[in-house]
Amino acid sequence: MSTELKNTEYGLEKIFEGAEDFLPLLGTDYVEFYVGNAKQAAHYYKTAFGFQSLAYAGLETGVRDRASYVLKQDKIRLVLTTPLRSDSKLNDHIVKHGDGVKIIALWVEDARSAFEETTKRGAKVYMEPTVETDEHGETVRAGIYTYGETVHMFVERKNYNGVFLPGYQKWESDYNPEPVGLKFIDHMVGNVGWNEMNTWVKWYEDVMGFVNFLSFDDKQIHTEYSALMSKVMANGNGRVKFPINEPAEGKKKSQIEEYIDFYEGPGVQHLAVATNDILHTVTEMRKRGVEFLSHPPQAYYDSVPARLQEFQHEMKEDIQKLAELGIMIDADEEGYLLQIFTKPIQDRPTLFFEIIQRMGARGFGAGNFKALFESIEREQEKRGTL
Repeated sequence: MSTELKNTEYGLEKIFEGAEDFLPLLGTDYVEFYVGNAKQAAHYYKTAFGFQSLAYAGLETGVRDRASYVLKQDKIRLVLTTPLRSDSKLNDHIVKHGDGVKIIALWVEDARSAFEETTKRGAKVYMEPTVETDEHGETVRAGIYTYGETVHMFVERKNYNGVFLPGYQKWESDYNPEPVGLKFIDHMVGNVGWNEMNTWVKWYEDVMGFVNFLSFDDKQIHTEYSALMSKVMANGNGRVKFPINEPAEGKKKSQIEEYIDFYEGPGVQHLAVATNDILHTVTEMRKRGVEFLSHPPQAYYDSVPARLQEFQHEMKEDIQKLAELGIMIDADEEGYLLQIFTKPIQDRPTLFFEIIQRMGARGFGAGNFKALFESIEREQEKRGTL
């Protein structure tokens, strides 16, 4: 199978032209992580990633079983939640998966409608539509399960003017490091088990009304040792994109297999967050202790001008500066993109982040797959999991 582009927003709106989008999504509302120590995790994301304190819920706000810290940077909201008692169900998630993404919250105009439309199409219920109120108004939230124990939460907040959600108070802190330039979530990638990718592709098509607009197979995503397959799902307006990966046969264990082994099931592999100045963002993050995958060889960067000329693009950035930071470059008919990947951000080799700057390109760095996966394999070899 060759790389398959079914649209140009790839012009996703053309796919839905004349058809009703039964699940209109306004964007990503927040991403909630279940973590072992939310207070310390919040300090890490503030220090290393430049997030700012936004809101808090816990004992001081009347919540008895958990503490949640909400961080913000431009349009990105992260919620870090930790249990306060041994009998909390949150502990089961953390013991099994380690720190990881539990909830991908999607901003909608009508949470009840989103819940009804998805559950009647077969979605498993996580939370019935629930109205939450305080002096700032009301929100409506409802949730469904997707792959593994991951949840899509529909959030309706048109009648709410508070800092985050009812039950949260503004989090005042004297410690707010400068942002590093992260703007919004570009996409989120899920890893699923052997032969499960097409099952979840169909689920997103049938239950969420998404389309599969980009596909890669093991002939494209492979190295000497390992391979994987991936399909990119997107909603009707193209604001929400969820690539889904599954392992493929190779000589040794792929990064997807390693993830599934240590996460102990399907889950969110990485969050791709956008920046308008990747040189500044990555320079700052490196200064603050974020570890990135090893640099591609110089031969990779020597080949970049020819790759860009193939699409008649000229790069504004200094290639040597990109090389010094290990930032990779890819191009398509629409433009080029710059991307780099962190190492796993916890001790289990599971969740990591991608930093991406799009200069017109709408793809996902297909031209970088080989260099990227070889870099990941070097880390797997150090861990003894290749």
